[in-house]
Amino acid sequence: MSWASGLSYLRNHVLLAMVSSLILLTPSLADDADLSARFSRPPFEVLSTTQRVKVEQSIQQGLDYLGTQQQTDGSFLSRDTGQPGITGLCVMAFLSKGETPGEGPEGKRLSRAIDFVLSCQREDGLLSLVAPEPSHVHDGASHACNYNNAIAGLMLSEAYGMCSDEQNARIRTAIESALAFMREQQLKPKRQAADRGGVRYMHQRLYVDADLSVTSWQIMFMRSALNAGFDVPQEYVDDATAFVKGCYSDKWGAFVYGHSSFDGVPTRGVAGGGVVCLSLSGQHNSEMAQQTGRWILNQSFDRYNSGAGPYHYGAYYASQAMFQLGGDYWEEFYPAFVDSLTRFQRNDGSWDIERDVNGDTFGHCYTTALCVLALTPPYQLLPIYQR
Repeated sequence: MSWASGLSYLRNHVLLAMVSSLILLTPSLADDADLSARFSRPPFEVLSTTQRVKVEQSIQQGLDYLGTQQQTDGSFLSRDTGQPGITGLCVMAFLSKGETPGEGPEGKRLSRAIDFVLSCQREDGLLSLVAPEPSHVHDGASHACNYNNAIAGLMLSEAYGMCSDEQNARIRTAIESALAFMREQQLKPKRQAADRGGVRYMHQRLYVDADLSVTSWQIMFMRSALNAGFDVPQEYVDDATAFVKGCYSDKWGAFVYGHSSFDGVPTRGVAGGGVVCLSLSGQHNSEMAQQTGRWILNQSFDRYNSGAGPYHYGAYYASQAMFQLGGDYWEEFYPAFVDSLTRFQRNDGSWDIERDVNGDTFGHCYTTALCVLALTPPYQLLPIYQR
């Protein structure tokens, strides 16, 4: 094992221990059973041998496709307003399969991509290639900037410690600034008390000032940064998690886009995002998480690019949620999910663009990275997705 591989291996396992310690200190888990008991057998063993081979091939084909889409500046192809978030997702897709920045051809690719992400940080700490417009523009920088900041920040937190000393130093500075920007967004005045703790777009839009979709990425960023040793006050996570809980709908038995007074319906993306957020705070066994898991199990992925919400975004979050719930949820979900998702992969290794008004502009790298990340939870190589 090379020095860089050894560092990656050590960091992942040290961070897993840190996460486990944090979970054990959470009061809601004081009487929880051993976390390993959530799986009656190793996560990949729910698949047949044929399915396992297909998953391996699909992941590699997806990564091979992404490799063809890297640009000379290190980014992965997407419209500018989706950067550096899309590049962050692509880097995480490679990391989730065990690639290490700086090591070998793929590692050099990742180092270049990380440099691109770092180059996107603005003076106020925001990680966004394009400056936000003065008022809201759908799918513009003002719409995507809080996604970009959190997703890119999440990736940097996951990569921190795997890179060169020089790059790690720049990553540390970038994460600290991005966290400060995120907290400013979280503390923006909200017109409704139920939106406090959550995050939405850069500027107010309609009557909702926070939503679960944007907020879930903020929670993952905060938790990943905390795992990597950054100072993230507990109130930051608690405030965001309280907002997420307010998005649970008793009517549907699942999480919806906004707080409970918002008359929304669940989608696979926001439902899964709600479960992931609760799991990161040690509340995977809560009734909200369990009920939402049952709702997700009733949502088939057999009909491609259709169904409840954006397909690929939903695939990503549903898979992460089912993995966190484990046990029967995972055993019932993953084999059928694998059959569906791999069947719809294109010959070049990519997946189609999102057929949805909120995702159709970000291209094939976006959907392909999401699908790779949806297939790789059993590897447990990214600390944020480890149980």
